[in-house]
Amino acid sequence: MRRISPILIAVLATLACAAHPQGPAPHSSTPASIPGVVRAETFAKGLEHPWGLEMLPDGRMIVTERPGRLRLVSRDGQLSAPLTGVPRVFAEGQGGLLDVALDPAFAQNQVIYLSYAEPGDNGTAGTAVARARLGDSGLDSVRVIYRQQPKVSGGNHFGSRIVFRGDGTMFVTQGERFNYRDQAQNLQSLLGKVVRINPDGTIPKDNPFVGRSDARPEIWSYGHRNMQGAAIEPATGRFWTIEHGARGGDELNHPEAGKNYGWPVITYGIDYNGRPIGIGAVKEGMEQPVFYWDPVIAPSGMTFYTGDAFPAWKGNMFVGSMNPGALVRLVIKNGAVTLEERYLGELRERIRDVKQGPDGFLYLLTDNSNGRILRVVPK
Repeated sequence: MRRISPILIAVLATLACAAHPQGPAPHSSTPASIPGVVRAETFAKGLEHPWGLEMLPDGRMIVTERPGRLRLVSRDGQLSAPLTGVPRVFAEGQGGLLDVALDPAFAQNQVIYLSYAEPGDNGTAGTAVARARLGDSGLDSVRVIYRQQPKVSGGNHFGSRIVFRGDGTMFVTQGERFNYRDQAQNLQSLLGKVVRINPDGTIPKDNPFVGRSDARPEIWSYGHRNMQGAAIEPATGRFWTIEHGARGGDELNHPEAGKNYGWPVITYGIDYNGRPIGIGAVKEGMEQPVFYWDPVIAPSGMTFYTGDAFPAWKGNMFVGSMNPGALVRLVIKNGAVTLEERYLGELRERIRDVKQGPDGFLYLLTDNSNGRILRVVPK
């Protein structure tokens, strides 16, 4: 019998572990923020809790404010008056107007998508997505294409980011609404799920649970807590999300079709009262995060960098931290985090969203009552 080399055995073992990770997952070393690498300039100001940012093809920006306003931002940073036609939002707690995304054919059709907390009956609310055509002063042809079910009470954990896949379908990330954590494991509920829909709100026929009577066909993946960052990796087409843990346990994942990401059965965090959550950090049949943070970074907003202003950072992931507040850079190789660095911690700002501009600079939203758009340039 041919003898198998120890090197080959080690390689095969590594591949097996990568395919079926059993934990513990890699975690952050909590690096200190590095001063003097980049500088943040105020590009626009006077925004109330800005939440989502998108770049328009003509050089302008569009930005959401959580209380329910949508504004255009000129090339020199001037804010428009609030646009008309925005759907009514549930502006309580973490709820309100959330993400904004452009249709892949925006240059031709001027269509945008908004995610928001939609009010329901008897004080309830749920994450929703509306489609509309963008005009110079407002929205028209507004139509709700997705509603999270069930709507429940409370003002926490709505998610939500909108990301387009290369095939034209749309991922929508959602929270489990905090007091309803067990519904993240319930396939007949849309709480704590990534859903995948078509731009008109219909359901792709190749979604993982299509045809099952015990599951909602919109669901792509489940067992999530509160995902406030999502992006497609340009080099691979892989879909990435980042979600809040409780005390500890913020997670970076790349959700795959039909898989269970564990919340609240497994987590690397503990409850706010100090008690354990679930059964621990590992369970057969539940996915491990690619990377986690303890202590947390309170992540929101993420993007992959493709520009020329920071050539050494091409292909890197950038994430906004709201606590302690920073711009977090992650180097991703072969689906794993190989380096984490943090910048702009000296600002002590809650970084809510991160986007790359056409000039190659990074643009950040600061989430407070006098929020700003910051432009990040080399020091």
